[in-house]
Amino acid sequence: MTDIRQAPTGLAPIGPETHAPGHAARAVAAALGIALGVVAVAAVLLYLVSALGGLGVVIAAVAALIPFVLVLLTIRWIDRWEPEPRPALVFAVLWGAGVAVAVALLFDLGVQVVLAVAGGRPDDFAQAVVQAPIVEEAAKGFGVLLLFWVNRRHFDGPVDGIVYAASIAAGFAFTENILYFGRVIAENGLGAEFVFTFVVRGIFSPFAHVLFTSCTGFAIGRIAERGGGAAAGFGAYVLGLIPAAFLHALWNGGLSLAGNVIEYYLLVEFPIFLGAVAVVLTVRARERAVTRARLGEYAAAGWFTPQEVALISTPGGRRQALRWAQAQPDPRRKREAMIRLVRDATRLGHARQRLVKGRATIGRTPDEQELLARITADRAVLTS
Repeated sequence: MTDIRQAPTGLAPIGPETHAPGHAARAVAAALGIALGVVAVAAVLLYLVSALGGLGVVIAAVAALIPFVLVLLTIRWIDRWEPEPRPALVFAVLWGAGVAVAVALLFDLGVQVVLAVAGGRPDDFAQAVVQAPIVEEAAKGFGVLLLFWVNRRHFDGPVDGIVYAASIAAGFAFTENILYFGRVIAENGLGAEFVFTFVVRGIFSPFAHVLFTSCTGFAIGRIAERGGGAAAGFGAYVLGLIPAAFLHALWNGGLSLAGNVIEYYLLVEFPIFLGAVAVVLTVRARERAVTRARLGEYAAAGWFTPQEVALISTPGGRRQALRWAQAQPDPRRKREAMIRLVRDATRLGHARQRLVKGRATIGRTPDEQELLARITADRAVLTS
C-alpha cells in the first residue's frame, strides 16, 4: 500500500484550490439562503391559513406529506453514494416550498390587478398553459442556478443538477398540494372530490414538478460538468426553461382539455415519465463509469485492487460489499465504515475527474490525501 503521506505514483496530486470562497463565506451564504426560505415558507403558510382556514391547511398538509416523502426518498436513492451537502438540500426544498411559490402567487396577483384596472378578466386556460409554466419554472429553476453559482464545490454534473432541481420541485409541489387540497376541503369537505384530487396529484403525479424542473437542473449540470462559468450557467438556465415550461404546459393543458384525466396520464404523461427515468438511469450509469475509470488510475498506483474498484463503482459490487460488511462481527460498525469508504472513494473519483477535465480550480474539494486517509482508516476498520 502506498504511503499515505505521498501522492499516488504517476498521478498529479489534487491539492486544495486557492480560487474558491472560504468555508466561512459558504456558511454565511447557506445560513442566509435557509433564513430566506424559512421566511418565505412562513409567509406562504400564513396566506394559506388566512385563505383556507387552519384546520383545512393542517389536513391538506398531512395529505401532501405522502407524495412529498415519496419524492424525497427517491432523491435520496439517486444521491446516496455521493450525497449533496445537507444545507444545500434544505435550501433547495425551502426555495421551492417558499420562495418559488411566493413568486408565483405574487405574479398572479399582479396580473389580476393589471387586468382589473384595464377592465379585463383573467383567462384561466392561458394562466394554466402559459403563465404558470413560465413563471413557476423560472422561479424554481433560478434556485438551481443560485446553487450552481454559490455551491460549485458540490455541483459536478447532470446528476447533481437533477438532485437539486428535484429537491426544489418537491418543496414546490408540497406547498402547491396544500393549496389544492385545502381549497377542495374548504369548498366541498373531505368527499369524493378531495379523494379524486388526492389520487390525481398525490398518487398519479407526485413527480410531475420534478420532471419539469429537472430539465433545467440537467442543463445547468451539463455546464457544471464542462467547467462553464456564471454566464454559461445562466445560459443553461434559460435553455433548460424551454423544455421545463413546455412539459409543464403540456401537463396543465392536458388536464384542462382531456375528457378522461387518468387516460390522458397513462397515454401521454406516463410514457414521458418513463423517458425521464431512463435519462436519470443513463446519467447515473455514465457517472459510475467515470468513477470506475478514475479509480482505476488509483488501482494502477496501488491504492486499490481491481476487485475493490469493481465493488466500489458498480451497483452489484456495492450491494455485495454491504452484504459482506453486514455478515462480519460488529456488523453495524463495519457497514457504516463500508458506506463511508464507498462515498469517499466516489468523491475521490469526482475530484480526479475535475483535474482530468481541467476543472480543478472550480470549488474547493477535499484534499486528495484527506480522502485517501479516510479510505485507509475505513479499510482498517473493515479488516480489523
